[in-house]
Amino acid sequence: MRKEFFIIGTGLFILSLAAHFLFKTSLLIAISIFILLIIGIFNSMQHKHSILRNFPVLGYFRYMFEEIAPEIQQYFIERTTDGKPFSRNERSLVYRRAKNISDTTPFGTQLDINTSSYEGLKHSIFPAKVNHELPRVSIGGADCTQPYSASLFNISAMSFGSLSENAIIALNKGAQKGNFYHNTGEGGLTQYHLQGGDVTWQIGTGYFGCRNDEGNFDDERFAEKANHPFVKMIEIKLSQGAKPGHGGVLPAAKNTDEIAKIRGVKPHTEILSPPCHTAFDSPKGLIEFVARLRNLSNGKPIGFKLCIGQTSEFEAICQEMMEQNCYPDFITVDGAEGGTGAAPLEFSDGVGMPLEPALIFVNKTLIRLNIRDKIRIICSGKIISGHAILKAIALGADLCNSARGFMFSLGCIQALRCNTNKCPVGIATQDRMLEKGLVIEDKFERVYHFHKNTLHAANELLAAAGKTNYTEVDVSLFMRGNEFTHLSDLYFPDNLSNVTKH
Repeated sequence: MRKEFFIIGTGLFILSLAAHFLFKTSLLIAISIFILLIIGIFNSMQHKHSILRNFPVLGYFRYMFEEIAPEIQQYFIERTTDGKPFSRNERSLVYRRAKNISDTTPFGTQLDINTSSYEGLKHSIFPAKVNHELPRVSIGGADCTQPYSASLFNISAMSFGSLSENAIIALNKGAQKGNFYHNTGEGGLTQYHLQGGDVTWQIGTGYFGCRNDEGNFDDERFAEKANHPFVKMIEIKLSQGAKPGHGGVLPAAKNTDEIAKIRGVKPHTEILSPPCHTAFDSPKGLIEFVARLRNLSNGKPIGFKLCIGQTSEFEAICQEMMEQNCYPDFITVDGAEGGTGAAPLEFSDGVGMPLEPALIFVNKTLIRLNIRDKIRIICSGKIISGHAILKAIALGADLCNSARGFMFSLGCIQALRCNTNKCPVGIATQDRMLEKGLVIEDKFERVYHFHKNTLHAANELLAAAGKTNYTEVDVSLFMRGNEFTHLSDLYFPDNLSNVTKH
């Protein structure tokens, strides 16, 4: 293609010059062709890009289309039920609830419900009255002297750095108005998290905000922040679903001078948190660390977050709890489908246990060991609707966290630019010009409304099932499509099985 480019380009350049001298046409055409020829010569000589070397000018179209491919996919190709990680219908539901406008849909479901993947709530012919009071859950075991009454639905871990200053402030102000908590993420507790909303301070492997000069955990620095009145709980991050076994990633473009100062690292460099903690390296050490943080925080609820991998390791942690007679106040279970600002593809796609089996395993393990009543289970994953909340509770959770749901409430359009510092709506970026697009006064109201309307939807579903309390929710309230694979099940409910013919 290079040969054809130069033959055709040179010919057009000569013709345009001839036309200019003979017919007094504009010289601009000849100049433009000449510039393209210069670009073509440069590209054909460079060794970095094969496409541009072989297609000196046309190759740029390939990179242009690659750049806007997610937008083409999202706006022109995907259907309303398509789209990953969240479909257009799911995103639209959050947008409508965040804007506090009608969230109804017309004409019936667009899903194929005659499949094994269908999951439906078993409603009651005699539904209960809808409770308009939003549900809360008390967190704090026998050793906790400052128990916390948490909302059933809260903001999951998202760090300042991964998210912009305006996004963090809007989330926290929304949490304050809605009386629910805001998890800081492992990036540390910052002034932007202290706008009045309740905070769960997450302690990751980098110990950002409570580390010494060597990067190890510092008791004094931790105690200073942990005893802030807005900090209601502390969460030790062992792993997260989007990249279990891999430390957090903050791209260099997002690591500003301010963020580097907060985290105690070098600015404008990629920050890779260690994959493991230095304060402990065993189940015994973890439980001792739980007790240590509880003492330093003067009895606030302490828990840990993990994505389940090798099940025997979680069982070993539980055994150590009983051995030391020291129990975390909560365990946050993250699914492999969880989100993140940046992760290696292999970790996002191929490591960790999905939320559904993980929740079942954790809940069943605690029940089997007779310690379930001592520990609250928090789940975090793709929780953006009342149906998802009820399902999580049915599988064993006491309460739920959501990150991407609250990002949608801020205006996230799933542009998939989180790791580039080019988030077009000013959420997952440190670019000041882009950040200005996120107006705190408007967005924190949307955070508040999304939380309120989603929990109200959960209350409506609870009532539709004939229940008045979330403690009555279990897996018997849900049906799966594969329950109807047999002909008799298609036409007769299970309580009429005695009249079916085999």
